[in-house]
Parts: sequence; structure tokens; C-alpha cells
Amino acid sequence: MVYKACILLHELLEDSELKSHRLVLYSSNDPRRKANSALLMALFVMIVQRRAPWEAFQPIAELEFMPFRDAGRGPSDFNLNIQDCLWGLWKAMQNGLCDMNEFNVDDYEYYEKVENGDWNWITPNFIAFASPVDPNWLQREKEMKAPTSVASDGSTGSTSLSSSLSSSTNSRLALQRKLPVPFLNCLDYFEKRNIKLVIRLNTELYDRATFMERGIDHLELYFDDGTNPTDEICRKFIDTVDKVIEDGGVVAVHCKAGLGRTGTLIGAYLIWKYGFTANEAIAFMRIVRPGSVVGPQQQYMYLKQLEWTKWAAIDEIRRQQVAAALESATLVTPATPPAETDDEMSTIKLVPHVLQPVTPGRHVAEATAKARAILPPGQPRKSPVAANRRICDSDEERGDEEDDEMDDVLPALDVVPPRRKSNRTGATRGNSFSEQKPTRVTRSTAASGAARKPANAAPIASPTKGGPGPNKIPRLATTRSTAAAKAAAAAKAAAAAAAVPANTRARKNPAPPVPSRLPTLVPSKRPHHASTLSDVASVASSLRRTDTVNSDAWVTNNTSAVVVPGTKTKGPNLRNVRRRRSSFSAADVIA
Repeated sequence: MVYKACILLHELLEDSELKSHRLVLYSSNDPRRKANSALLMALFVMIVQRRAPWEAFQPIAELEFMPFRDAGRGPSDFNLNIQDCLWGLWKAMQNGLCDMNEFNVDDYEYYEKVENGDWNWITPNFIAFASPVDPNWLQREKEMKAPTSVASDGSTGSTSLSSSLSSSTNSRLALQRKLPVPFLNCLDYFEKRNIKLVIRLNTELYDRATFMERGIDHLELYFDDGTNPTDEICRKFIDTVDKVIEDGGVVAVHCKAGLGRTGTLIGAYLIWKYGFTANEAIAFMRIVRPGSVVGPQQQYMYLKQLEWTKWAAIDEIRRQQVAAALESATLVTPATPPAETDDEMSTIKLVPHVLQPVTPGRHVAEATAKARAILPPGQPRKSPVAANRRICDSDEERGDEEDDEMDDVLPALDVVPPRRKSNRTGATRGNSFSEQKPTRVTRSTAASGAARKPANAAPIASPTKGGPGPNKIPRLATTRSTAAAKAAAAAKAAAAAAAVPANTRARKNPAPPVPSRLPTLVPSKRPHHASTLSDVASVASSLRRTDTVNSDAWVTNNTSAVVVPGTKTKGPNLRNVRRRRSSFSAADVIA
């Protein structure tokens, strides 16, 4: 009904002939109908318009509605409100447990009937269903347990023998008969939908080998109807189910009606795995499968929710410890040498030369000395002094013919390099060229040197050749002066600005909206309620395009099965509702 209501309201709001009208949802004064109508409106706002639960509940927050109760017959002692239902369904959507895009209303209405199987998908990993019944198997079990009649003389009578033979024959024939239609639908459907495990919580009403023959495991976790499970049952259920779900399988759980005991254990797993509260888990399961969790099981879930949450925390810590231990086990640890014996210790004391260090060979020492003798390549920009020292050392071994070539090295700007006196003049090499620290020549230093030089200074002559000195650095050829270049750049910028329209120059880029710090995980229609920064831009762009409700992909899933198309005289409306024959029909089901 939630799915049908969402589609109907969406079709009415999207109808072009009703654009100028306001849609009014009317209900009678019956408090139950008023509560159901308010919940359907809030769910439409949350699911279709994608608002957060508090935003969907805000318009009706000041009104008072009748609370929802269980499917029991006595007076209600545990109530749920509209907020519990909103938060339960919203948390299921956030954890991927309820997707309207994959919902098929025809399959839901068909298989929820008792004559077709009576089951519902609670989550993509859980199916809750009523216990299948095999009357032939029950009759055979009853006959096998019946005592055999014995005559007064102690011998078995012929009548009793013939009856036993006929009963065994009937039992074999009963096994060959077809199973009931609900049981056959259950087997065929489970085999196609990757059901890996069936858990039975009630007494035996069928042969468990029927499921196991089709490759479906079977587990017995019996406890009395209307009672609460023990901690051992809850612990075993959670561990077994979680392993199957983590491997990608689906678990089908049933008791006699598939409501009370089944909903209690599935709700315990939702609290342990996804952090539901008891109220949220019960409300969500009752929307998906009405009648779940009955009577004292409600208080039981409410009291045990904190303990199940502690279980989840402890299990997570243990899981992390196991992962850390496995990770550390993969590291290679150094092997510990064996302990030294007394004989070995005495040998070491008597023969001290055993502990002498091993020295490298002569060829190793010679190669190391040669490697250290090789000087690294010179780096003039980083260590000019070291490079020049190597040049000076090599200069002492060179002849006089190479002295003039070494004098052509570029000295510092505006400084006349000192001439070294040649050996031919009888002078010593005390003023060697290596004592002068050369300076790197750049364009900036050349310009600064030229500025400091007097105007009437004569050019420096080359020590070997006549003409200009070595410090002459040509300037780059330029067509314009600096002032002219600045004027040309300004004119070019003005021309580019004149080419842009005036309204474009005046327009400024608007600052992006600041997202709210509220934990809104469901995208909202208003930018300040967006969940992420990327949602802000998408919501803002959608608001600029249209102010109506955006169309969703799930609405066109099977709309024809829910809504009658509108005509010129009438708008779209719901098709006839298929009445459900529930296995809990004797109870007064309110929510």
C-alpha cells in the first residue's frame, strides 16, 4: 500500500490538467484512518521527494495521532508512532535493505496469500514465511509412532499384520503424491532465488529432507510459540545467518505463521548488524510484512537491544584483532639461532682465535683504495673553488705553453685579472690563478657592472689579443622600449575588454552555497539540506529547471498494475485492491 500510495500521489501531481489545483488527501474521523493517511503522506515526501525523516514529519508534528499496535488480541502495552515508521524505513533505505526500483507489486500480492505460500521479502537477504505443511508426511509419521496391537497369547494377530502392511504401503504411496501447492511454490521459488538456508523455529510439519534434496541447508532452532528466544538461540542465529549473508546467500526463516518468532530473530539481526533500534526494526518489518513481532516479544526486543549492540561492538573488535594477527603472521620474522651447548662454549674459551674478526682480502683493499683515489666530476656552479683547485694542481705539471691558454678564463666583472708571471721572465708562481675565486656571469650582474662603470672608462683590453675585453655581453635585440611595451600591453587588454558584452563584464560568478552540517543523508530539495557538496550543485540546478516533483525511475516500474490511467473527465486512480487472506485473520490487525 505504501508503494501504491506513492505512485498514485506522484501521478496526480504530475498530471498536466491538475497543475493549477491543490491536491487534498481526505480521511474520515476514524483515528486509525487518520494515522494511516498521515503516515502515507509522510512516506511519500520521504521516498519520492527524497526528504529526511524530520523534514517529512515537520508539517504534521503538532497534530496528535493514534499510535500503532501489534496484531495481538489483548490490550496494547507497546505502541509505535509515525516517527518510528519513518525512521525505520529511512534507515533501511540508507543501508540498501529497501529499494523501490526492485519492488514488484504483483509478486508481492501473489505470494503473500496463504494459498500461494504466504511469504514476504524482509530485506534482500531475508525471507519470512509461514511454515509449509505436508499432510502426507505427517500421516506417515503418526502411523509409524502408533503402537502395534498384540494378541492375548503374545502373538501378533493377522488383522494387525495386514493393517501394518497396508499402512506401510499407504505411506510409500503418500510420499509419491504431489506436495500441496503452497509447498511446491515455496520449493520452486527458493531454488531459483539463491536461498541457501532455511531455519525452522516451530514443530515439524514437513520433512526437512525436502529442502536438502534441492541443495538448501536446513537448521532447527525451536522455541515455544509466543515466547522469547534464549541468548544461545540468538547467538547461534546471528552467527549462522551472518556467515551465509556475507557469502552472498539468502536466508529463509519461518515459524508457524512467520510473524512472531520469525520477526523477533530477524529484528535481532537488524539491530546487531545495522544499528536499528527496537522500535525502528519492528516498524520497518510491519510495513514490509504486517503482523510481525507480537505480544511480549516487543518488550523483549526493547530490553535486549542494548545487549545486542554490545555484541556487535565486541564482535567487531575481535574481527579486527583476527585481521591484525593474520597480517602480522604474513611478515617474515628472523630465525632465532639455536642455543649454544656447554661443549661449544668450552671450545670457544680454549681456542680464542675462533672469535677473531675476518679481515678482507688484499685485492679488496686495493680496489677500495683505487676507488677513493678517483675524484668525482666537477660541478662549476656548485663548487667552483674545488674545480679550480684541480685545475691549479694539474697546471703545475703542464708546460709553459699551456699558461697562456689558462689565462683566457673569464674573470670577475670590472676586475682586471692578475697576470701570472711566466717562468721565462724569471718570476715565481706564487700568484697562481687558483687563488682567484671566479664569479658566475649573468645578465643582471653584467647590467649592474655596466651601471657602476664610469662613462669615460676605457674598454678592457684582452691580455692576449687586442680589442674589447672578455666582459662584453651583448643585449637581446628588442624592437620597443620598456615604456612602449607596457603601453602596447595596456592597449591590447583594453581592446579585449571592449569586445566582451557589458552584461557579461558586470556579471560575477555567484559563490557556491554552503551545505548544512546536519547529518542529512537523504538528498533534499532545498540546497541548505543537501547531504554532500555534490548534492548542493545538483539540487540547485534542479530547482532552476523546475519547481515540480522530479520524476523517478521506480515510478514507471509497473505503474499500470497500480494506477488506472487518467481520462479527459477523470484523473488517474488506483485499481481494485486485492484482498489478502492472512494466516493471522482471526486477530484484529491494526498496523
